Amino acid sequence: MTTHEPADVEVLSTMECWELLRDSVVGRLAVVVEGRPDIFPVNPVVDHGSIVFRTSAGTKLAATKDREVAFEVDGYDVGSAKAWSVVVKGRANEIWEVDEILRALRLPLSPWQPGRKPRFVRLEPASVTGRRFVVEGGFTTPQPDPDASNSRSDHPSNV
Repeated sequence: MTTHEPADVEVLSTMECWELLRDSVVGRLAVVVEGRPDIFPVNPVVDHGSIVFRTSAGTKLAATKDREVAFEVDGYDVGSAKAWSVVVKGRANEIWEVDEILRALRLPLSPWQPGRKPRFVRLEPASVTGRRFVVEGGFTTPQPDPDASNSRSDHPSNV
């Protein structure tokens, strides 16, 4: 199957995708639970070309054990009215080895949801893709005019 992106959609490089993933504080983990799709918000961290997050025992952990999953982060730049999205697909596994758990404990993982999150899951990517595009009619924040400070009446060049 071939897909063609519209001319105004920018396909992001793998490196750009990883930069956006590193800067993201929340993403969505897509899994299959009892034959049906489900999505969970998680607070990820990029670790050596993989994505790690904390969780507790339950549906999310059970749905990731040695299973194919998808993970998505997105954002919007109010300066340019551009949106972006990065999707990672791969296999997720709970981290079991002691040395890996100790390394994961040193990662800056801070789940937003209160409660104990003693388990770690690592997503090993099979693919990383991303897009950026202008949002028609998108909200923008006025950017400061660098020349505006030079046009003030009390500026030395205007005296």
